[in-house]
Amino acid sequence: MSNFLKKLYTFIETLPDRLYPFACEIEGKWVRGQQSYKNAMDQAFETYGPHRLGLRLTIYRGVFHFVGSILFIIFAALLSRELFGSEVALYVLMAAAIIALALQEFHTHPKRFKQPRIKGIFDWLTWIVPMVAYVLLINF
Repeated sequence: MSNFLKKLYTFIETLPDRLYPFACEIEGKWVRGQQSYKNAMDQAFETYGPHRLGLRLTIYRGVFHFVGSILFIIFAALLSRELFGSEVALYVLMAAAIIALALQEFHTHPKRFKQPRIKGIFDWLTWIVPMVAYVLLINF
């Protein structure tokens, strides 16, 4: 089961790489997706230094985090109502997500990808702000 979860996590984590919509020319051939994304990352590393994506790629990945957060809110709300029949479960799921995301962005990613702290803060906020906004909006 853990091998399946690792593959699922990798699949989800690399989704922005595979769906990169911007084309670029590599060796006289126009490419999109993962090849174009890798090329953009290589150019960013060359321009800004190792493990620094630059503004364009950071915003691109931030959009995926924001959409992921919205999808998480929708599924967590449905799951909490249908399976648990309680709004309390929604808050528990969101709190667990906030803790897991903090662990991922401030511990795992800096170790695994040498991610700068500012990128971790930006990524964490693009996940958390929609959740906090949702909680505040449903309580008022």
